[in-house]
Amino acid sequence: MSEAAPGIRLDKWLWHARFFKTRSLASKYCEQGRLRVNGEPTAKAHYAARIGDVLTFPLGELIRVVRIVDLGERRGPAPEAQSLYEDLTVRIPRAEAADDDSPAAREPGAGRPTKSDRRAIDRLMDR
Repeated sequence: MSEAAPGIRLDKWLWHARFFKTRSLASKYCEQGRLRVNGEPTAKAHYAARIGDVLTFPLGELIRVVRIVDLGERRGPAPEAQSLYEDLTVRIPRAEAADDDSPAAREPGAGRPTKSDRRAIDRLMDR
C-alpha cells in the first residue's frame, strides 16, 4: 500500500505562510470559494495542500499566485514564512494598470477636511 504525499490543511498553511493574521480568517476565506488550487476552485478549508500546489487568490489589490515549496511546522517569523512558498505573482505598476476610464488620483489633502480643518474653517468664517 503506497502512502499519499503528506499534506496540511489549506487554512493552516495560509496562516503559517502569513497571508492571514488568524487561522479562522484563513478558514473563512477558503470557505468563500475565492481560492483556486492548481486552477480548480475550492471552498474547503480542510483541503490537503501539498508541496508543488499552485494557489491563486485575490488579496488586497493583487491577485496572488504562489507555489507551495514547503509545508512548515509552525507559524514562525516572516522570513521563515516566505520560505514556504515561491511567489509567482505578476506585479503590474499602478500607472500601467490604471485604465483611461478610471478616475484621476486625488492629491493628498484633497479629500474631506479633518475635524481640525473644519474648526479652522469655522474660525475663519466667524461661526
